[in-house]
Amino acid sequence: MDKADTAFVLAAAGLVLLMTPGLALFYGGMVRRKNVLGTILQSLILISLISIEWVYLGYTMSFGPDVGGFIGDLSWFALQGVTNAPSSDYATTIPQTVFMIYQCMFAIITPALITGAFAERVRFVPFLVFSLCWTIFVYNPVCHWIWGKGGWLANIGVLDFAGGLVVHATCGAAALAGVLVLGPRKGYGKTSFMPHNLPLTMLGTGLLWFGWFGFNGGSALAADEIAATAFIATHLGGMAGMLMWVVMEWLTQRKATTLGAASGAIAGLATITPTAGFVGPNSAIVIGCLAGVICYLAVNFKTRIGLDDSLDVVGIHGVGGVLGTLCLGIFASTEVNPGGVNGLLFGNPGQVGIQMLGVAAVGGYAFVVSWVLFKVIHVAMGMRLADEAEVQGMDSSEHFETAYNN
Repeated sequence: MDKADTAFVLAAAGLVLLMTPGLALFYGGMVRRKNVLGTILQSLILISLISIEWVYLGYTMSFGPDVGGFIGDLSWFALQGVTNAPSSDYATTIPQTVFMIYQCMFAIITPALITGAFAERVRFVPFLVFSLCWTIFVYNPVCHWIWGKGGWLANIGVLDFAGGLVVHATCGAAALAGVLVLGPRKGYGKTSFMPHNLPLTMLGTGLLWFGWFGFNGGSALAADEIAATAFIATHLGGMAGMLMWVVMEWLTQRKATTLGAASGAIAGLATITPTAGFVGPNSAIVIGCLAGVICYLAVNFKTRIGLDDSLDVVGIHGVGGVLGTLCLGIFASTEVNPGGVNGLLFGNPGQVGIQMLGVAAVGGYAFVVSWVLFKVIHVAMGMRLADEAEVQGMDSSEHFETAYNN
């Protein structure tokens, strides 16, 4: 056991947890003022709900002894057998308890990301039921496929350094399913849905960027050169995404916006996530630039086809996660990470095909299961707010609170 590695991963776990309240502020600032508290609560409450799920089911389903390559068994139910001794399968220099709590933070933020797609129109209790079921039936299995010992996608060579597939592609697929099942907000296309507090969103952006160093850097699971590689790539990908989004705004609209800068940064950070520990600085900048362009076009395409993904989860996280996963197959280099692979540019075109298979399997599975969950819960419980409650706003209709008294 290495004390420096243990301290590093514990600190990284704290940074990843910080991302969830950061996301709450990021989303909260972009909705209308009558929905800000309800939107923030949808992220914050998952810290509690998913942590409980992780202790009893999530960790053992994701990382427990393999069952056929698809799921972990329940031998670690309620953390039985999860001790302060290192795990020979996952992190050999830190306590398994530290690995467990670090991975818990990923499980928390992933369903929280989905909430941006159906912002301003979902009832609280059905939302909790969906989030719990989605984590059990989508996040845990996909996590095992890619990061679990014996997972079938890992066995065929699919790589995901810090969550391009496990986090961003799954939440993007779920967001698309949710928007299709639940439909647009009342008045969409006719009523203004302008963000009510962009400074709040910018604060959330800063907290997310800061936390992302733990999200990606900590995924090395050691205070070593791979963590340094991931840390640098994370920053460069984020800054390049921000720059290119603003450039695209200027080229197409002759203006640059703070919301665009924030969106571009998150797009770059999401896209660099699967590749962060496998690429050098120049590749990270190229990937961030691609994110700024392609995610910008995806968000604008969504608007043109009338898809009410309220806070652009599909266009930023879904598209970014898929793009980054494919970029891994192009830009990865064993000179950067000897434990990784070479991509297309370094003589291994086959890795692109492997990454494409991972995208198809994860995206297809996450979309279908998410669609079924949304449909069943909506029919059984009524997931949408009633028209009158939606006009009134979630804060007062669901939580009997108001964010502003004047």
